[in-house]
Amino acid sequence: MSSSSGGNASISVRLQNVTNELRQIQGLLASEKGLAPRILIDFRDAVNRVRNTAWGMEQYANSKTAETDPSTVLMALAGERVRVAYQLCKHVQADLANSEIQFQKGQLLQLRDATQELASQLGEVIGE
Repeated sequence: MSSSSGGNASISVRLQNVTNELRQIQGLLASEKGLAPRILIDFRDAVNRVRNTAWGMEQYANSKTAETDPSTVLMALAGERVRVAYQLCKHVQADLANSEIQFQKGQLLQLRDATQELASQLGEVIGE
């Protein structure tokens, strides 16, 4: 067995385990009344990101099998990353406004640097 097929088997097992765990969590969520909305939002966002990534990988694999151009799938995945980045920015803004949340200065400096670089690239792409 090649390392690639061994890796795929390992991923398949992990995916099946995660699927089983999600089914158990679904049952717990249906019966739990006292969860904080922010925890549920974060969980839902994470599940949506995984779902969209899985869809993208499936579409990409299908395009390779059908020998079609995968660029539309890649564009859809890039668009999804932009949507997720927007959502994350809004969540970070809310966290920064929340006096109960304490950030490490180093993390904020790294985020500032990354967002400045991104803003510069965005300006070039949209012609500003």
